[in-house]
Amino acid sequence: MNERYSRQILFSEIGEAGQEKLLQSRVLIIGCGALGAAHAETLARAGVGFLRIVDRDFVEFSNLQRQTLFSESDAKEKLPKAIAAKKRLAEINSEIEVEAFVADVNHSNIENLIKDCNLILDGTDNFQTRYLINDACVKLKKPWIYGAAVSSYGVTMTVIPNATPCLRCIFEEMPGAGSSPTCDTAGVIQPIISTISAVQTTEALKILAGNFERLHESLLQFDVWQNDWRKIKLGRPNIDCKTCGQMNFEFLEAENSEFSAVLCGRNAVQIYPPKPTQINLLNLAEKLKNLGEVKQNEYLLRLTVGEFELTVFSDARAIIRGTDDRTTARSLYAKFVGI
Repeated sequence: MNERYSRQILFSEIGEAGQEKLLQSRVLIIGCGALGAAHAETLARAGVGFLRIVDRDFVEFSNLQRQTLFSESDAKEKLPKAIAAKKRLAEINSEIEVEAFVADVNHSNIENLIKDCNLILDGTDNFQTRYLINDACVKLKKPWIYGAAVSSYGVTMTVIPNATPCLRCIFEEMPGAGSSPTCDTAGVIQPIISTISAVQTTEALKILAGNFERLHESLLQFDVWQNDWRKIKLGRPNIDCKTCGQMNFEFLEAENSEFSAVLCGRNAVQIYPPKPTQINLLNLAEKLKNLGEVKQNEYLLRLTVGEFELTVFSDARAIIRGTDDRTTARSLYAKFVGI
């Protein structure tokens, strides 16, 4: 067995057999911000053989305080986070396979992203996507690990379909818009990111190594500033749960999916097409060159027109800065992207 993993193999709960299972495992990380970046680095170093990383955004300087995979050069180049993560992970462990998708996870692609993976790790920043993950994982019977962190507080739970409560058993309905603090409104400190990711990735190693009996089976809550640590033991799945009880996967239904989203605290709106699409960024840059300042690389195109900035990705998704009004954003998208 590779000397790289010798100290992990000495840990009797993993050993050689567990390490071999890790090397054969496939993990999907949805979101590569603070939590997702920490997940990716930990699992890459642990020798998980295949990591699929999906993220819709690009690296900014405000990320560097807590998103540990990224560097100042990534922020200067505004590299997509999934691409920057893949490049960094190749330097950490060249023996594993890392697949990067610059994309928004939505009802049209989530099942394809999940179906060939053994485990899904939540690195997202919104409940809409988490409920979508929950629907898809329950439907496809894939284990997933929920995690969230803001300010100095974080929470996590592990979902094993048919064995544990799912996310919707515990949180029956999504919080109302604007009702929950975000990193943009309440800030966040890096230690809570490390804490929540450590629990999530430890649970991941247990599952991948086959040690299900060691799972914490709880909703864990931490506040590292207030020194508050709580463990709420979970029971059986709720037979009346809309998702795992009634098998009603409403978040996977296209008619319940919003194709625009206000990015909280950023004065920006994300727009994406209702069907999977690929766009030729070079051709688009040529069309837009006389309409404003255009900067383009192989991953994205940025157009600045007056007070607005449009960042268009190769999947035809766009982040439009300078407004938090969806109607305005859709209008700009239609005008400049045209699909």
